[in-house]
Amino acid sequence: MTESGTARAGDPERDTLDKAGSENFPVAPLFLPRAWRDDLMAVYGFARLVDDIGDGDLAPGGADARLLGIGPQEAEDRLLLLDAFEADLARVFDGTPGHPLLRRLQRTVRGRSLTPEPFLALIAANRQDQLVKRYETYDDLLAYCALSANPVGHLVLAVTGATTPERVRHSDAICTALQIVEHLQDVAEDLGRDRVYLPAADMKRFHVQEADLAAPTAGASVRALVAYETERARNLLNDGTPLVGSVHGRLRLLLAGFVAGGRAAVHAITAAEFDVLPGPPKPGKLRLLREVGATLRGEG
Repeated sequence: MTESGTARAGDPERDTLDKAGSENFPVAPLFLPRAWRDDLMAVYGFARLVDDIGDGDLAPGGADARLLGIGPQEAEDRLLLLDAFEADLARVFDGTPGHPLLRRLQRTVRGRSLTPEPFLALIAANRQDQLVKRYETYDDLLAYCALSANPVGHLVLAVTGATTPERVRHSDAICTALQIVEHLQDVAEDLGRDRVYLPAADMKRFHVQEADLAAPTAGASVRALVAYETERARNLLNDGTPLVGSVHGRLRLLLAGFVAGGRAAVHAITAAEFDVLPGPPKPGKLRLLREVGATLRGEG
């Protein structure tokens, strides 16, 4: 899932959109045309809110639940909230949604002729998070990323009018990599939610037990496992990077920013010597800018 910020009470729409600044990658930078920025923020608002529902990170006070027609006694039921959110999403396409973030999204859906499928996949991913807490193999994790991450790339391409089968394939590699990197940054936080996104088969290979993930700092086995998964993410980013060279102008800079965000996060994990347990290793802005330049120049 995309990385959540700290929930705050107040305006539910603004509280959700304000989290864009804490992501690993630029969501809707100012160099983009205003229409693209508005539409990308509408897509982001949907993705961020559905993740916050799935993670139990909604702002206190129950405002989002009320907007979805859920009473206070049921506001902690994440599956019920996701069902209500999906019902409100349906109204984006054939009525008037109740949540302001979905009313914002409705303008984008109509203006860009978006289909329900990517949005439904993101809801399905969060529903899966309530039911599936562990992944046996890397392929199982990739299937999850196909729901939780790749649809975001499909939506970015659709909003910017850049969809082709080859670009979708490259976008999927980038989005999956970004999801894996976030999982690696958030190993301790996810364990606190009783979720482990490190494949069980890989944990067994590196002789890592779940108890090892609860330690204050990572031992040698955990570091080796994280290094292995980090290299997988790096390779996926490299596989997807041709997407950047396939477009021009400001869209090229935006997509370079996505790749650079992943590469900068990989560098931060590596610089931490793969010890992700004390807290998420985060790249600085200078490193991100360097990675943007390298990506635009076609450097790996």
